[in-house]
Amino acid sequence: MDVKSAFLNGYIDEEIYVEQPQGFIAKGSEEKVLRLKKALYGLKQAPRAWYSRIDKYFMDRGFRRSLSEPTLYIKSQGNDTLIVSLYVDDLIYTGNNEKMIQDFKEDMMKTFEMSDLGLMHFFLGIEINQEKEGIFICQRKYTETLLKKFKMESCKTVTTPLLLAKSTRKKMDQKVDGSMYRSLIGSLLYLTATRPDIMFYMSAIKVYAESEPSTLCSSSKKDSKILTRNISWASKKQATVAQSSAEAEYIAAAATSNQAIWLRRILEDIGEKQEEPTTIYCDNKSAIAITKNPVHSRTNISTSSITLCEKQLPEREIELSTAALKSN
Repeated sequence: MDVKSAFLNGYIDEEIYVEQPQGFIAKGSEEKVLRLKKALYGLKQAPRAWYSRIDKYFMDRGFRRSLSEPTLYIKSQGNDTLIVSLYVDDLIYTGNNEKMIQDFKEDMMKTFEMSDLGLMHFFLGIEINQEKEGIFICQRKYTETLLKKFKMESCKTVTTPLLLAKSTRKKMDQKVDGSMYRSLIGSLLYLTATRPDIMFYMSAIKVYAESEPSTLCSSSKKDSKILTRNISWASKKQATVAQSSAEAEYIAAAATSNQAIWLRRILEDIGEKQEEPTTIYCDNKSAIAITKNPVHSRTNISTSSITLCEKQLPEREIELSTAALKSN
């Protein structure tokens, strides 16, 4: 569902005055200004005013807001559940009671001017396929458009899209437009929404975004060829400088724990509480030992990471396990 002119529904607390718009100037009162009663597009308060209005709407109708995701609302009536996710003026909803869903739609349309877009097939450029086996997401159309835009429709896929040992400083014979190169990187980054496995390749090439574009355009286009392959891992550069491999692995495990705990909270909010702990595999035994006994004279790790593991491990939400060497 889509709320039409959503920001115009927000109420404002401040006194805000605007000039009379062209074509609507009152004769004899040309020097006067108008006071706004509601939010207007262009006001910095407009997004917050709209969120406050829609949040109050949900709260007044028995929904509860997720503590982990402020734009996720859940309404429960016995064994029946209605889940609504809000993205600015777009609403995604689902539930196991058709009457609850229908009542929600009718009430929303009475309160706000809305359009019902029916069963969701596209959302924010992501394709959604709802089958009996489950709900699947992809960006096939976006990928095809991307390949066409950069004239790579007939390119062949490669098993190894990026060779880190190969120098990226080799100049190409033909100069490349810098804006085109940055556009290519930005377009590929958007694909990480459904293909997080390409983030490693993107992090490797976007470091040189401000360098001479012609040196890396070939590598960037090579990354475009991997979009029909799939692997199940992600990589991210740490913001802090670790003093040992154990500390580096510990910080990585803490970051992974953050994501795992957030997902567990979301699942609990929608009625899918996880009884068993989430297993996080780590290939450093010293890092695992630190989680069991963080108070050690040779341990000097950020407080936030220690606090996380001290709290979540005893509560059996997270379980660290040694990763097999062949799986690393």
